Amino acid sequence: MLVACFTRPAMRKIPVTVYDLETVPDLGAVARIHGLEGRPEAEVLAALGDGFPKPMLHSIACIGALNAAFVEGHWQVTSLGAPHVGQRSEGELIAGFIGMINKDTPTLVSFNGSGFDLPVLRYRAMVHGVAAPGLLRRNYFYRFGDSSVDLCDVLSSYGASTKVKLDELARTLGIPGKPDGMEGSQVAKHVREGRIAEVAAYCESDVVITYRIWLRYEVFRGELSPEAMAQSEAHLEALLERRRTRA
Repeated sequence: MLVACFTRPAMRKIPVTVYDLETVPDLGAVARIHGLEGRPEAEVLAALGDGFPKPMLHSIACIGALNAAFVEGHWQVTSLGAPHVGQRSEGELIAGFIGMINKDTPTLVSFNGSGFDLPVLRYRAMVHGVAAPGLLRRNYFYRFGDSSVDLCDVLSSYGASTKVKLDELARTLGIPGKPDGMEGSQVAKHVREGRIAEVAAYCESDVVITYRIWLRYEVFRGELSPEAMAQSEAHLEALLERRRTRA
């Protein structure tokens, strides 16, 4: 009697895009809301207030993205960059990022993407009249799905536990944290001063940190072995070293 043995084929892992936005207040929108068009900037800033602006009042200055594919048993970074408004318009930034998502339909990975980055992308695409079917090809706006993984939200059990900061979590896990001398609250000032390249470097470092945290989360979920994570880390570090050498 012959007994057929079947080995379940490994499922193809969907590529991932780890992303982050850096934004500045849209003072033009604030002025229109409060009837302050043509008024001094100081008055518009006063109307904006000191609190964190609503998502629709953020203009995107930079979009950082790290793309990775599962190759030969581990994750390999295929591209890393942070295009910014010093290179192209906000509308072009949005169109380029959404076009990439439309083409690859990756799993999106972020840190606070559900609460901030994705809503901002949607509002700003609408402001600029950018068609965004790529954001609807998968259920990216569903908070509890697998198409978009917001690590800040997921790791806090969707708010049941206290949410942590990216830098704090990275350092807790033994991952290099954010570079010294720059934080999110300084982005608008840096953009005003023409230091957009520094903002882009900061944004890029955030997506690298988020990717490294995600790799550890995949080990926790049993989707990645410790050995495969080490290989994934080595591939990333080799890429970063090549970039440092070229700089």
